[in-house]
Amino acid sequence: MSATEPTPELLPQTPSQTVGPFFHYALTEEPIDRLDPDGQAGQAIVVHGTVRDGAGDLVCDAMIEVWQADGGGRYRHPADGRSADVPSSFIGFGRVATAKETGQFAVATVMPGTVPGRDGTVQAPHLNVQIFARGLLSHLHTRIYFEGAAANDADPVLAGIPPERRHTLLARPDGEQDGLPRYRFDVVLQGEDETVFFDA
Repeated sequence: MSATEPTPELLPQTPSQTVGPFFHYALTEEPIDRLDPDGQAGQAIVVHGTVRDGAGDLVCDAMIEVWQADGGGRYRHPADGRSADVPSSFIGFGRVATAKETGQFAVATVMPGTVPGRDGTVQAPHLNVQIFARGLLSHLHTRIYFEGAAANDADPVLAGIPPERRHTLLARPDGEQDGLPRYRFDVVLQGEDETVFFDA
């Protein structure tokens, strides 16, 4: 722009838009709910739960994405130098919707191993989770840890969360499903017992 050209008028920012009601139908037609179809990547488990809003009502059109390490604590990603050792059956990623009728979601996966953290720390077994739901300005990030895992006490992320809120990140043993150990993890978007969410 030359010095003689007028300065363009700046337009005001528009409000952020919340996630609309149509993403659910477009993205979850084919759920990815089996992260290790051939069962080669570790102890098979099922993780299930619900998503509830601030009023405690079920959110029956949310979408859940999970990303995790295999049973050996290795990610299927080029940034993990050990990814060549991940069994070929393990995709490490899942995407499911909450059911319209029950609000339930479920993924069949493996119990992840411990993952190296920064500065020589060790991260406890966990699933990385993103939640998409109508009314949100953007998707939410959280983690699913497993109640009773020995490594939880040394996990640097859990250690940074107030003790009275850590339970919101713990999946609890909940019987069996199809012969596999099942864990329950409920997401609360707002209000009492709101799940701890992280900045991206």
